[in-house]
Amino acid sequence: MRTFLAMAPVILINVAVWGLTIYVVILAIKALRKYIRGGDNRPETAAVRKNLGEAIKEHRLRCQMTQEFVAERLGVSRQAVSKWESGASDPSTSNLLALAKLFGVPAEDLLREVE
Repeated sequence: MRTFLAMAPVILINVAVWGLTIYVVILAIKALRKYIRGGDNRPETAAVRKNLGEAIKEHRLRCQMTQEFVAERLGVSRQAVSKWESGASDPSTSNLLALAKLFGVPAEDLLREVE
């Protein structure tokens, strides 16, 4: 009986270590699954933003407009137009329609250029 009582703390420590190890492995597996599932979305989103920004810039340059002129016509800041062209952000739907009208192209054509 005394040997069991003497070994009880050691057994409890071993059970705690194994439990903690299993918990950490489960967390690692969950994190990896989340990373693998979410990994494909980021490059696609960046590519779409980049291409939309390129389309906006291409039309602006074709029409020989500056970022300041586009910003004034749409009622936004020049920095907003710059962010749209660089892909840092996307224009709202109303701004996208206003851009298409300003460039003299249907909104569908502006979006069709986006891959």
